[in-house]
Amino acid sequence: MPRVKRSTNRRDSRRKVLKLAKGFFLTKSKLYRAAQEAVEKALRYGYVGRKRKKREYRGLFILRINAGCHINGMSYSKFIGGLKKAGIGLNRKMLADLAANEPAAFASLVEKAKAAIA
Repeated sequence: MPRVKRSTNRRDSRRKVLKLAKGFFLTKSKLYRAAQEAVEKALRYGYVGRKRKKREYRGLFILRINAGCHINGMSYSKFIGGLKKAGIGLNRKMLADLAANEPAAFASLVEKAKAAIA
């Protein structure tokens, strides 16, 4: 029977999993099967977390814009509607940054939105 040469695949895959599991608690960082389950779960949580982060940041941006709008005597929904009618295409991240750091510039945007609604 001829000799089969398959390189170091099995050892390499085990090493890769154990390297990813470095720092996990007790057997999860030492024994392959426990490490594999922990790494799979951790990678799943990481994937979900990256999606959730985007959601949470959008909520934060909306909160900051809403606070800036109320200071200038307008509601968030009317402000966004006014910007759309005025043809101003700034995203919520930029609007939140303006509301927090450049109140004068944000106030001028609120005025433009009010003018577009009226």
